[in-house]
Amino acid sequence: MKPVAIFRHKNTEGPAYFATVLERRNLPYRVIKIDAGEAVPADASAYAGLCFMGGPMSVNDDLPWIAQVCDLIRDAVAREVPVLGHCLGGQLIAKALGARVTRNPVKEIGWGRVDVIDGPQAREWLGDLKTFTSYHWHGETFAIPKGATRILSSAHCANQAYVLGPHLGMQCHVEMTPELIRTWCQEWEKEVTALAARVPSVQSPAEMKENMDANVLALHAVADRLYDRWIANLRR
Repeated sequence: MKPVAIFRHKNTEGPAYFATVLERRNLPYRVIKIDAGEAVPADASAYAGLCFMGGPMSVNDDLPWIAQVCDLIRDAVAREVPVLGHCLGGQLIAKALGARVTRNPVKEIGWGRVDVIDGPQAREWLGDLKTFTSYHWHGETFAIPKGATRILSSAHCANQAYVLGPHLGMQCHVEMTPELIRTWCQEWEKEVTALAARVPSVQSPAEMKENMDANVLALHAVADRLYDRWIANLRR
């Protein structure tokens, strides 16, 4: 079987639980380390699927690899190679498909409720799930690409996820592990220093770590639903 290509944009934002899911199913994958200068593949034909992780940059930044990634995403969609995006990854897919990525009204950092927007596509990806608690760490948001369907929303960010056929773009982070949360919390001071005041959408490291193991375990159950549905369409 062809491998899944996983694009890493920062060394502290790797595939985490997504890699665990692939390994559990004996599915091959390759991590392409954009942060270490690895080249963006010219086309998607060598891969069963493409997965894009998060990162601190904006898709609107003048970085040479962003246009290359957008070309690759469009090629994957044309070849019906499934594409999956987490946070920045969801924004990259949206940008590639012609949707705008702009500043979210507020930064969203920490645990927060996400609601499922009922409809055939949402039920296809999430079954009878109505709401869940996800992890968030972002300051921007995507518009929904043409032809895609919004399936998740939250009080602080209207567009939390969309689907387009076999493709899934998410603003929230369902890939989290306790280790990854602890690592990100080390960046908290730098992330919130520019805020004029603490807002309800931003939790402290202590708040994020409270009941963390139970929250992560529950989030993995949601991630399993989404990842299983995405994996079902891999190009074998």
